Amino acid sequence: MKSSLEGWGSGLLGVIIFSGSLPATRVAVTDFSPLFLTSARAVIAATLASALLFALRQQRPHGSDMRSLAIVALGVVVGFPLLTALALQSISAARSIVFIGMLPLATAIFAVLRGGERPKPLFWLFSVAGSTIVAGYALGAGTHADLLGDGLMVAAVIVCGLGYAEGATLSRKLGGWQVISWALLFSLPVMAAIAIWTLPETWTGIAMSSWIGLGYVSLFSMLIGFVFWYRGLAIGGIASVGQLQLLQPFLGLLLAALLLHETVSPLMAVTTLAVVACVAGARKFAR
Repeated sequence: MKSSLEGWGSGLLGVIIFSGSLPATRVAVTDFSPLFLTSARAVIAATLASALLFALRQQRPHGSDMRSLAIVALGVVVGFPLLTALALQSISAARSIVFIGMLPLATAIFAVLRGGERPKPLFWLFSVAGSTIVAGYALGAGTHADLLGDGLMVAAVIVCGLGYAEGATLSRKLGGWQVISWALLFSLPVMAAIAIWTLPETWTGIAMSSWIGLGYVSLFSMLIGFVFWYRGLAIGGIASVGQLQLLQPFLGLLLAALLLHETVSPLMAVTTLAVVACVAGARKFAR
C-alpha cells in the first residue's frame, strides 16, 4: 500500500510538470524551428544529466540495456518532442492537449507489450471508449480540424506511450532519473549535431517568452519531470499510475487559457471531461 501511494505521489508530480510542456512548446516554436527546439532541449538536458551521472558515479548500463535505452530515446527524447513541435505549428496548444487524453491508453497497451502487465478486461473497455471520444472530436471539429497537426499528435502519443512503458520497466533496474539521464546521454551526439545544423540564422528578435519556453521544456519536461514520472510508474504500476495522465488535459487547458490566452471551446472542455471519465473508469480495473 505504501509503495502504491508513493508511486501515485511521484507520478502526480510528474504529470503536473508535464502539463506545462505543450504550452511551453507552443510559445517556443514561434521563434525556434521544431528541429532546433527538439535537439536543443535534448542537448541542454543531456548536459545536466551527464553531470549528475558522473558526479554521483552511477553504474553504466549493461549491453543488454542499450536496446531499451534506444527505445526510450526515440520515444521521449526525439519522437514526442519533435512530433508535438511540428504539430503545434498548425494547431493550438489547447487543441493538442485534448489528444493527451489518449496517452493513458497508449501507455497501458505498451505496459502489456513491454512491461508484462495484465489489466482486467473492463479496463480496455473504458480505455477504448476514451480514445474513441478523442478521435470523434478530432474528426468532427469542422474547420478547426487540421489533418496534419492532428495526425502528428496521434503519432506523438503512440511513441510517447512506448517510451513511458519501456522507461518504467527499465527504471525497476536502473532507477528513474538514471534511465532518462542515460537515454539523453545516449542520444547526445546525434542531437548535438542536429542542433548545430539547425542553429537560427540570427539570435536577434527572439522573444524572451521563447527562451523561457525552451528553458522549461529542456529542464522540466525533458529531465526533472521524468525523475518523478518514471519512479511513479516503476513502483506503482505502469498501467495504473499511467492513468494519472487524465489530469494533464485539465491542467494543460488551464495553462493554455491563462498563459497563452487561447480559447478553450465548450466542445473541447466537454471532450476532455468525457475522456477523463473514461480513463477514471479504466483505472479501477487496471490491476
